[in-house]
Amino acid sequence: MPTTTELTEQYIKQHPSIKDSLIKGIVNYSKLSRRIAKELDIEKKTSMEAILIACRRYEQKIQKQKPLENKIIKIFKQSELEIKTKIVVVIIEKGKYSKKLTQVEEKIRNSADLFYAIEGTKAMTLVISEKNLSELKKIFKKHIKKITKNWAMIIIKSPEEIETTPGSMAYLYSLFADRGINIGHTMSCWTDTMLLIKEQDVAKAMEFLSF
Repeated sequence: MPTTTELTEQYIKQHPSIKDSLIKGIVNYSKLSRRIAKELDIEKKTSMEAILIACRRYEQKIQKQKPLENKIIKIFKQSELEIKTKIVVVIIEKGKYSKKLTQVEEKIRNSADLFYAIEGTKAMTLVISEKNLSELKKIFKKHIKKITKNWAMIIIKSPEEIETTPGSMAYLYSLFADRGINIGHTMSCWTDTMLLIKEQDVAKAMEFLSF
């Protein structure tokens, strides 16, 4: 059976906003202890003091993460941003048409246009410019399962350190989540990170991606 310390740490890890407040030292430990005890239904199994002590010890443990966060911010400050609009995401069912897909990709890339393909277990996701959608429809016809428009791609070109710095992506995603911006799709290639968000959210995203 998990100890009070283990239950407390697990609860905090599952609530990023509380963890962030602990790192910044702006938490009322008594209120937090009561909340943890109530939500985990362990009020009768342990004391508030035990939970409070566990919170304080965990706060001391995660203070070591501050330098790591500073390193992450430094990486993104050195990153370059590129925005592409009028992006379409097309979901097609998997099938024996790899030759057709290769031909489409070659044609689009030869015109110096955008093309990404991600293969899943049951379908493939194609990320293309809106101007290539009509041709894609003609080729795959009934194989298309879903089409969504009005996406924007944010390309973040980072230093090589991003590959070996834990928490970089978690930090980046938290910036979007905290502001209510949904990341519909994520792709990456070494030091490049490609995020798809709705076009209407681009202006808001640029406010916090300026670092």
